[in-house]
Parts: sequence; structure tokens; C-alpha cells
Amino acid sequence: MTGLGRAGDDLLLAVRLTPGAARDDIGGGWTDEKGARWLSARVRAVPERGRANAALIALLAQRIGWSKSAILLESGDSNRLKRLRIRGGAQDEARIVALIETWMDGT
Repeated sequence: MTGLGRAGDDLLLAVRLTPGAARDDIGGGWTDEKGARWLSARVRAVPERGRANAALIALLAQRIGWSKSAILLESGDSNRLKRLRIRGGAQDEARIVALIETWMDGT
């Protein structure tokens, strides 16, 4: 699976975010023109003053059972394509990878 990588003790996650959605949700995958896979996520928050990014981090933290403060926006502040760092995620990598693969498969 692409969209998830490892950097030392951290996991790096590629997410394509749709702000202003009808509901908050994570699921599905998106492939860019270079063939890279991105996890799809939607949040109700609007993309102003970092609200959509904060909502994405809160949603992901809740779904994987991780602290919001341990999930950082690495890149994509004002872009739909985001890279998130899950600090310490490698300690629970198998479980997190299994969740993300399930979401990307849409099951």
C-alpha cells in the first residue's frame, strides 16, 4: 500500500482532504497523476484559518485512537493534498496500517 510511510518512530500519511463536506468521514483512496495513492478524507469544517486541517487531525486521532497532539501537519496547509506525521506511530504500525488499508479499500 502506498500513502503511508515510516520515518524513524513516526508514520507519514498522505491524505486528500475535502473540506466543507456534509459529514466527517475517512474512506476511499485517490491516485494522483504520478500513480501515488492518497487516503481520502472529508470534514465539515471550512478551509479557513486551519479549521479543516484541525478537523482532519481530530478525526484521524479519534479513528486510530491516537492523541491529537501527536499528529502533525507536515505539508499541505492550504492544499487538498496533505502529509501528516503520526508521532510514535511505528510502535503500533501493524494496527494503524491495517486500519488505513481498510479505509483505502472502502470496506
